[in-house]
Amino acid sequence: MPPKAVKTVPKARAPPGGPGSHPKKKPATPFAVKPIGAFYVFFVANLLAALYAPIQDCDETFNYWEPTHYLSHHYGLETWEYSPEYAIRSWLYISLHALVGSFRRLLPFPTKVGEFYFIRYALAFVCAICQMQMFRVINNILNPRIALFFMMALIFSPGMFHASASFLPSSFAMYTTFLGMSMFMNWRGGLKTAQGIFCFAVGGILGWPFSMALCAPFLIEEFVFAFLSDKDAVIDAVMRGLRGVIAGILVLTAEFLISGFFYRKMVVVPFNIVFYNIFAGPGRGPDIYGTEPWHFYFRNLLLNFNIWFVLALTALPLFMLQKLFSRPQEANTATTLRTIIFLSPLYLWLAIFSFQPHKEERFMYPVYPALALNAAMALHIILVAFGKSDPKTLVGKIPARLKLLVVSLCMIGSVDVGLARIYGIYTAYSAPLKIYEPLESIGSKGDSVCFGKEWYRFPSSYHLPKDMHAKFIKSEFSGLLPGEFSEARTGFGLWSGPWLVPPGMNDQNIEDLGKYTEKRACNFLVDTYYPGSEPTELEPHYILDEDNWERVSCKPFLDASRTHTLARTIWLPNIPLIPEKFRRKWGEHCLLKKKVKI
Repeated sequence: MPPKAVKTVPKARAPPGGPGSHPKKKPATPFAVKPIGAFYVFFVANLLAALYAPIQDCDETFNYWEPTHYLSHHYGLETWEYSPEYAIRSWLYISLHALVGSFRRLLPFPTKVGEFYFIRYALAFVCAICQMQMFRVINNILNPRIALFFMMALIFSPGMFHASASFLPSSFAMYTTFLGMSMFMNWRGGLKTAQGIFCFAVGGILGWPFSMALCAPFLIEEFVFAFLSDKDAVIDAVMRGLRGVIAGILVLTAEFLISGFFYRKMVVVPFNIVFYNIFAGPGRGPDIYGTEPWHFYFRNLLLNFNIWFVLALTALPLFMLQKLFSRPQEANTATTLRTIIFLSPLYLWLAIFSFQPHKEERFMYPVYPALALNAAMALHIILVAFGKSDPKTLVGKIPARLKLLVVSLCMIGSVDVGLARIYGIYTAYSAPLKIYEPLESIGSKGDSVCFGKEWYRFPSSYHLPKDMHAKFIKSEFSGLLPGEFSEARTGFGLWSGPWLVPPGMNDQNIEDLGKYTEKRACNFLVDTYYPGSEPTELEPHYILDEDNWERVSCKPFLDASRTHTLARTIWLPNIPLIPEKFRRKWGEHCLLKKKVKI
């Protein structure tokens, strides 16, 4: 039989394109979870990520946390992307988060670290709302069991642990993908094309422009069904599309005004982002920061979603096989096309980004909702096939208990592997969020905390006491480091840094020696030491230099070079049962204080 996903589509929503009627409420099933219950589950999972997830990408720190800190506290680090010469970052996106952080200062016991986590909590809450909305639509339109699997794929996957509370445009685009897909999928009460376009437009304009490509299959479906109908259906489809586009233009206008205010010039940031990533020309563009082979995302998604990614990839083939072997009277062209549309965004996104040379894990965040939906539908199809009891079929001859055992072992194994990786990431790489607390008691106004080879592990200025600045000292790294927003109060407004052109910026990753400070100006220094590693002239073992530096706070940090791949991938307990070669090897990530010589 075809999955209930196909059977529950309102018949009135077939090719003629008119609004669907309200079908009768489906009876409760053992798999039914109320949307409010799903919200609580999503929110708890996201809160844990907000509390414990390390910052995995230095772009999150320097391109988003630092500008937000600048708006709230009038100083912070600045990347070349925020130079008005290039202007490829949205100040409206930053301003919204700065407002959330500033609200925390109105509450009791305000601290800068409290602002950092309050923003994360807000992101976790918004993400949970968006997840609940798509869960509700899947539960009502498709099948309660598919909705349950959708929830499992999200809450037990390391990928969502990374993405749910990350301060990144790709995470924001993921939120709007949840909402946008929900609107396009839900035909009850009429078509919601305008709302769907608006959601994807918000994600693309304020977040990441490329995420708008995910709405293409739904728009194609909309207009194909309309053209297969009558003239009125075509006009209605065009009008719905125009309303969505106009709503998107209003968002773009707000972005144009806010970013224009900060940059002090007319700038369309989404256009600049697209131009830089596609038309920058030789020696420029994202490829200068590294390229990966075409299968990078397949390996990454397998790591972050394990069996759920395998299921997601097989969803469309499984559905086609199901339709091939179903009885002719069960076939329905309209509902078959709808299901294919639901499954297509994942394949579209993988096809687009697998052929882009520059690849990063966060580029997959916007498609996580589609991946979870595909995985849930694939598992539902498999269970429908497994549930056949006709003894004439091969599946029917398998004992029911054996089927249950196989499925249960796969699901439990997937959950265990996902949780082991989540805990492994936390224990291995959370040190940079933990070592700065002593600065509140031993630091002084105007002190500098310096970073050498560990510059990319700096979590943000939110972790430093007020008026304490992060500085860089020369290391073996030879690319372009962030500078600092100007703290001048020139011209109209409180924030002159965004429109004053900073020195030494370029879009070719060319090193600027003006970004460094002398070691003698460092009151504190952050470094990592791995036993057995060789020091260099530019990267000495500061932690071992007890004549000049004293340890203030040290936390274990995974030594990836000496740790087996399996132990890097998931958490393994340090017990005699685990062979020595599979045990994790550790270094130290430390905050050091300069010794005062008498």
